[in-house]
Amino acid sequence: MRQRLCLWRHSARAIVITIGVAAGVVSAAWSPAAAGPKNAEPSAVLDATHLPPLLRVSGEMPTLAYDVHCAAEGQETVDRGCDATGSVFVRSAGSGAFEALPLASELANGQRRLSVAVPHRFDEGRRGFEYYAVLEASDLDRQIVLPAGGAAAPHVSRLLTGSVVVDLGLHDFDSERREADRVAFASWGDQPGQVGLEQGRNPNPIGGSAFDVDERGGIVLLDQVHRRLLRWAKDHGAPSSVPVSVNGTLADLALGNDGSVFVLESTSTPGRNPMIRRFDDGGRELEAIESAERTPSQIRVDERGPVILARPSHHWMPVLVDGVPASPRRQLERGRAGRRVEPERELVVLRHANEIRIADVAGDVVTRSWRVASATPLAEVQLADAWGQRLVVVARVYNDATDEFAVLVLDRDGLEDSFTVDSADWAEAAPLGRFERVGRSLYRLGSSPAGVFVDRFELEVR
Repeated sequence: MRQRLCLWRHSARAIVITIGVAAGVVSAAWSPAAAGPKNAEPSAVLDATHLPPLLRVSGEMPTLAYDVHCAAEGQETVDRGCDATGSVFVRSAGSGAFEALPLASELANGQRRLSVAVPHRFDEGRRGFEYYAVLEASDLDRQIVLPAGGAAAPHVSRLLTGSVVVDLGLHDFDSERREADRVAFASWGDQPGQVGLEQGRNPNPIGGSAFDVDERGGIVLLDQVHRRLLRWAKDHGAPSSVPVSVNGTLADLALGNDGSVFVLESTSTPGRNPMIRRFDDGGRELEAIESAERTPSQIRVDERGPVILARPSHHWMPVLVDGVPASPRRQLERGRAGRRVEPERELVVLRHANEIRIADVAGDVVTRSWRVASATPLAEVQLADAWGQRLVVVARVYNDATDEFAVLVLDRDGLEDSFTVDSADWAEAAPLGRFERVGRSLYRLGSSPAGVFVDRFELEVR
């Protein structure tokens, strides 16, 4: 998926909102030009964007649409279009053979669109339907599959019934703030114990790009500028420093179950996708695994090991399978839209306009679901995590003047608890990695002109 950024300004600075996991827009592309020399003649490009209807409500039996962008070799832009065709392969989820449905072609706002209405017969079971698309441009001799795992890892579209509905109404900014404990702080700079800054593509500098918290409350922060980890033991003020060989401005980080550290890089060498590097607690590199797709955005660890949110397929993919590094093909074939929170339980999250839809899925069947509506615009969902039978959700809300995060604790009856957290994103960090939950504590990575910090909020139970 091509990551799309929505940028606007207020108070003499810019807010960058990442739209991706929350909105569910996915794209695929075939283009060797991105990996080639800057002055090389542009190669042929075939690119498609798609909004998968992962979670639907009654009356939303969808039309699957793919906006196609393409350019012949030597063309500088994709405005001229190409002769694009394709089919969607659909079946009732988990049963039978896939049936090919040809995509109809039309021009929508000057852009080539391929689409098809999914017949109701595919959506009669509790599991919904699943599908993948094969698109091609005969005049370019190019073909793409979306999602890239094809029949082995298709998109799954589930119908929500009996959802718990939570209406947040109009958001009241700067209200319902909860007192926090500052558990880690480092000033900007190049000295030991400080965190470096670098300039990114956007107005804000980048620094302290990712963090994680161990079960004892220890903090690990990635100082990607100085290629090191800063570690704070619980209730200790000064961090220790561990050098690591990493490359990637907005790299993400996750702690392994064995104490090792996984770093998902955001940049790559020509012809390769970004790497996932694993380090021991002394900073020694143990493994380097290439991600299956070109723009992964997030890494997390479940009981089976690390998983990355890969793009353009927009699937959670395992980095290790049975403890062995997974090849790119194996990652693609094991991709899923939901993130595993228990051995046989996963959460599927979709931001649909100003509504957050969440499905608790067990055995490929939706067991519970929530629909969180807001009269105030919603941006990315930073966190959706199971806390026993509750869910902890953190989403960014915004208006023309400001933005902040809404923290929601959901149970089977609706909204059990909520509070707000200031955005505190003076410096950019990994786009979907500002919050972590450990037990009944919620941790937030923030920054100011003085430095980078981690705050801890206690989640209350009524």
